[in-house]
Amino acid sequence: MSDGISADQQSLVDLADQVLRGRTSNEQLAAIEQTASRVDDRLWAELAEAGLVGIAVPEQYGGAGLGLTEVCLLLEQQGRRLAPVPLWETATAALAIARFGSEEQRDRWLPGVAAGTCRLSLALDADVGWTDGKMSGQAHLVPQGHVADGFVVVVGDGLSVVPTSSLRRDDVVTTNYALASDVTFRNAPAELLGESPAAQWLIDRAHIGLASLVLGVADAGVREAAAYLSDREQFGRAIATFQAVTQQLGDAYCDVQAMRATLWQAVWLLEHCADARSAVDVALWWATDGGGRVQQVVQHLHGGIGADTTYPVHRRLLWTMRASAQLGGPSRQLVSLGAALVDH
Repeated sequence: MSDGISADQQSLVDLADQVLRGRTSNEQLAAIEQTASRVDDRLWAELAEAGLVGIAVPEQYGGAGLGLTEVCLLLEQQGRRLAPVPLWETATAALAIARFGSEEQRDRWLPGVAAGTCRLSLALDADVGWTDGKMSGQAHLVPQGHVADGFVVVVGDGLSVVPTSSLRRDDVVTTNYALASDVTFRNAPAELLGESPAAQWLIDRAHIGLASLVLGVADAGVREAAAYLSDREQFGRAIATFQAVTQQLGDAYCDVQAMRATLWQAVWLLEHCADARSAVDVALWWATDGGGRVQQVVQHLHGGIGADTTYPVHRRLLWTMRASAQLGGPSRQLVSLGAALVDH
């Protein structure tokens, strides 16, 4: 967590931790993974009642009127607890509707988001065409698409908002046991949400939100490993006192701090309307490269128990792998950074 957060932001973090902690034990997460939706509806309702689902929704629509910084703080806590709710998808889509939507679109979507009765998702890589209010095409692996009431869809350099009631959605099990949807748009009613550069605006914030999730996952993994190694003994002393173990965990801690520093630099630049493209790419590279490295180290340091698929270490590894795939992996970020350097 950033040392520079305000008292109000710290209160938000504490509230999120309190709500999430009560519904995300290893046993509770395993039980949710066996349900049809793989979503904890009770936790979602508790988050909405606490005012957390709608933190980025303007106050006139029932939300808290906060911004990307607070959304990322909340998503870091979700990642820390591996909470199975469509928080990243809904909060990020709500940011776009609040920023680019008409008054009528805001009235239709945002009050439900704030109340927890409307869930949204994102189709950032859709292969679709949009003409005269109708959309056709496909979008693959739309996260939590099976429970969404609406999609915010990237169409060229702009955005469209589409109700899901008329869409075909085929469920797909993802790496971390959550469900995504392969979606078919066939002359589906769609509304223009925002023109260029709305698409890049949303993609940057959606990706930074994912990086916040990965940061929470990584930080929780390092902390759990430190506690485990301090209690576990080998040859009459705590494993944490072995030099090789200390060095590996120290490197993982440094990776987490680099992830945190680059993330908050990118968030600050995005919030202040500065040129944030390279900063976003750097943050995403650390999330994908450093985040994956942290989970591998943590799993290794847990020994045989790290390979137990019912143990939290394995679940964190799967969440990190899924987020990295959504972001395109570290190589994609390096290509983008390299292209920016060439252009410069």
